Amino acid sequence: MSLDWQGEGIVLATRPHGEGSAILTVLTPDLGRLSGLIRGGSGRRLTPVLQPGNRLRLTWKARLETQLGTFTADPVRARAGLIMADRQALAALSSVCALLMACLPEREPHPALFEASDALLEALVGVKDWPLLYLKWELGLLEELGFGLDLSRCAVTGASQGLAFVSPKSGRAVTWEGAEGWAAKLLPLPACLTRSTGMAASPQEMQEGLRLTGHFLARALAPDAAHHREIPAARQRLPEICSRQT
Repeated sequence: MSLDWQGEGIVLATRPHGEGSAILTVLTPDLGRLSGLIRGGSGRRLTPVLQPGNRLRLTWKARLETQLGTFTADPVRARAGLIMADRQALAALSSVCALLMACLPEREPHPALFEASDALLEALVGVKDWPLLYLKWELGLLEELGFGLDLSRCAVTGASQGLAFVSPKSGRAVTWEGAEGWAAKLLPLPACLTRSTGMAASPQEMQEGLRLTGHFLARALAPDAAHHREIPAARQRLPEICSRQT
């Protein structure tokens, strides 16, 4: 990897470091999740710029590839302030950033995931039907992690219509007919994830969808006992926040 990189990235997190500086972590299209020191990052001028969800123009430099490196940053799209007044959209933004921090290794490119994340965060600014986009984003994240679901046809009958459940083990869809006798052991598949129209997800469908993707996110984050990671708190809070009336 080049020791002198320039490009754009989405802010995932910042934390104070030393006297007025901060450790900035961003998602980039070609370097994936990338961290570095940004001088003045805890100061009055840069704090609003470095809010999670904002898109920045960045320069990253390091003497050695194994070093943390340093950032300089300029704003491209300041979204955090626009989302702040919407409690549910803000919760979704926090969940997106927390999941990307928890799921992605450092410096592993995921260009398609970058574009999907940027589009979702932009939708949170003012698109009313963002919950369905959020659910599809989590499905895309699972696909990137190697835990993609097969919602195209029933694992038992082969039918592509009437899909109503997902196997918690295989991640494959199942119809009512195929689930006869063991539906209680399956996860509900919300209709919003299978219908061809662009109808919004209902509150119940959103809850079912979050339960479904949450089950497989937990598996993705804990592939074995040696590398156990929990679903981030921001994602755990999302179903309860989204169930409230705005």
